[in-house]
Amino acid sequence: MDKEKMRAVGQWLHKAQHDLRSAHRLYTDDPPLLDTAAYHCQQAAEKALKGYLTLHDIQFRKTHLLAPLVAECAKLDYQFHELAEAAAKLTPYATEFRYPGEGLDPEESDVAEAMQLAQTVVEFVMRRLPCDLTGKA
Repeated sequence: MDKEKMRAVGQWLHKAQHDLRSAHRLYTDDPPLLDTAAYHCQQAAEKALKGYLTLHDIQFRKTHLLAPLVAECAKLDYQFHELAEAAAKLTPYATEFRYPGEGLDPEESDVAEAMQLAQTVVEFVMRRLPCDLTGKA
């Protein structure tokens, strides 16, 4: 793999991992910042999926919708279909609580689930990366 692509994929995954860490810190803050934590969960999954597509030279449009990203990844690896439910649950967090409206914050249990789902997506993608991108031998 050329160095430029390797760098780009690494940056997507680096940002995904930062979003996971941000979600965790926001969730455990006192008081917790649930709306922002949920947003970062969606972002972590989105960036991991985009990193995988970048690895395979698949162009994607700017979107916060995870289902189309999962579908594109599944064209390369059918097992990505396992992430469909996670994608459906995480996608609304991209916008649902970012602006004033009827619901200012998600439920704490929903954010806990979102954090687990985002972690699952990121780890799923990481297991499918070349060793030189994950640091594993």
